[in-house]
Amino acid sequence: MSAPGPTPGSASGASAPDPAAPAVDGDALPDTGRAHPDDSGAVPARPAAGQVRVERLVTAGTFSLDGGTWEVENNVWIVGDDDACVVIDPAHDPQKVVEAVAGRRVVAILLTHAHDDHIRAVKEVAGQVGAEIHLHPEDTVLWEQVYPHTAFDAELADGQEFTVGGVTLTVLHTPGHSPGSVCFSAPALDGSGVLFSGDTLFRGGPGATGRSYSDFDTIIGSIRERLLTLPPETQVLTGHGDPTTIGAEAPHLQEWIDRGH
Repeated sequence: MSAPGPTPGSASGASAPDPAAPAVDGDALPDTGRAHPDDSGAVPARPAAGQVRVERLVTAGTFSLDGGTWEVENNVWIVGDDDACVVIDPAHDPQKVVEAVAGRRVVAILLTHAHDDHIRAVKEVAGQVGAEIHLHPEDTVLWEQVYPHTAFDAELADGQEFTVGGVTLTVLHTPGHSPGSVCFSAPALDGSGVLFSGDTLFRGGPGATGRSYSDFDTIIGSIRERLLTLPPETQVLTGHGDPTTIGAEAPHLQEWIDRGH
């Protein structure tokens, strides 16, 4: 869970009620997960049926850490074709996610990090679709706050690759929002390339670093060295809120450093 830029007076360092990210617009994606353009110019991939496509679900629930609880909306990303897919961060609503998978083979469930809003529903989703849960091991401490007696299935590692429908997603370890935060880079997707940024990079700045296991200097280093080096046209599909592009965010790095969030 995170947000680009805290608002003074909020418990989480972001505007209430959602400490994670800007609210999803009123014309946000319906339950089908269809992509839509926004004024940043980012348009999630929508190839023809039978080709690899990106689907977005918006689910609602809560995020809890350090004694606080906030209402949030999360983006769930499904990448695949008519036969197989990967599911990224299946948050809050297992049935909605399973319905969107629509009987396809799930190659893997990929977690960008282990804050509870991103993982509380994942065991139920995994059980229903028969897929393994992949998480970076440095987020085990957060995973165990939700699942103290159950391990996740497989560890993510920087540079690891997952392929679905001929498209490869590469793991980028981007600590800062949490120790094991990762992004998934798919440079061949949709022509311009796509980055699934989790809560590391948002439209408007880095993810929040005001809670346990987070660090501002670390997230800035991750963004500078791992993300802003991607082509500027790369679409950034975030864990909360609206998409953006690398080119739209890169000019603001020094502003984020100067403001400290």
